Amino acid sequence: MSCCDFLSSRRTLLKRTAVAGGAAALTGLVGEGLSTRLAFAAGTYTADTLIVLSLRGGFDGLSAIAPIGDAGYYKARPTIALPKSQAIGGNEMFGLHPALAPLLPMWKSGTLGAVHAVGQPNPTRSHFAAMEEMERAAAGTSLRTGWLDRMLGMTGATGPLAGVSLGGAMPTRLFAGPSADVSMASVDGFTLAGESAKRPMAAALRSMYATAPAPLAGPALAADAALTATTSIRATAYAPANGAVYPKTELGAALRDVARLVKADVGLAAAAVDSGDWDMHEGLGTATKGQRMYDNLAEVAEALAAFATDLGPAGMNKVTLVTVSEFGRRVAENASRGVDHGHGNAMLLMGGGVRGGTVYSQWPTLAPAALADGDLAATTDYRAVIGEILQQRCGFGALTDVFPGVKPSSFGLAAARS
Repeated sequence: MSCCDFLSSRRTLLKRTAVAGGAAALTGLVGEGLSTRLAFAAGTYTADTLIVLSLRGGFDGLSAIAPIGDAGYYKARPTIALPKSQAIGGNEMFGLHPALAPLLPMWKSGTLGAVHAVGQPNPTRSHFAAMEEMERAAAGTSLRTGWLDRMLGMTGATGPLAGVSLGGAMPTRLFAGPSADVSMASVDGFTLAGESAKRPMAAALRSMYATAPAPLAGPALAADAALTATTSIRATAYAPANGAVYPKTELGAALRDVARLVKADVGLAAAAVDSGDWDMHEGLGTATKGQRMYDNLAEVAEALAAFATDLGPAGMNKVTLVTVSEFGRRVAENASRGVDHGHGNAMLLMGGGVRGGTVYSQWPTLAPAALADGDLAATTDYRAVIGEILQQRCGFGALTDVFPGVKPSSFGLAAARS
């Protein structure tokens, strides 16, 4: 059974279209503050598609991009630190975890990089509070919208598929706000429940709302526009290009669909994808296959490598992918050979415009006196990193309307889009 998943439009999120007794029930079509400014024209966005991969649960950047040149790292993690001999890529200070080997060609070619010691202002060790702030990204203000929603509003992208979240998890806070976006479990599964030749649900929906006031009609017609936009895409079975083989995981399927939308040229400005199970209080493991951190990193690396292969160099020149997580992990391992909630973290950057093959950082060191209450100190605001991407790859000027009070980083981590 299929369903048309919820679509957010003008400060309202459509609840999922549900199937009950063979009939579709539309709910949540009316919302407080729904704007009458609704646009469904074909998207004209031509800058990089920004893909946000949220590593939920508190990603341990100190494992993925290990500070192998910092003696404090090995003192704090006597059993789970990445041995220098097993590190790949990187430099004298940082080494990539061996599970990231599928991404090593990109690292060497300069289309994959990392930023270390990043974090949020006003850090918290609460998953819920940290995720909310990470996706609102407007510390010290009363803004309640998500930063991807604000980004969409600034791009001028008006197509029904300008902003899309893909996969089973729905990061609603990122897209919360007035800009229209759509969430779908998959492109092929994004259909109106009950639709058939004998039961033209979409036509009935259009007729029902044709003369309704815009606050009532907006979300329903936006959903219909998104359905129409994906019809031609679904008409042909998708075959990844260049021999790409996606892992049979939720992340693999989601990135496969992102690649599909990018290649379909539907005006996709921003996409959000999730990867979970990073809350490793125990059993993080050593850097060998079969260990929890190793296997999780390998799954992500395989999915990202397939995505890059599928798009090819020309396609990768149209996208920039960034990873974010609500917080990092504490520097010292605990008695369960895991790591508890911390602060400073690492971000991965991937795309044709990324100046990769290196780790950007104002490294504070892991000396006890340099730690922030036992955590890696964050010397770079994660929003500043994204801000540099927005300016260099997405055509932005000032960041005020997306990240209030934030200046972009000046690492030079991305080439200006020509």
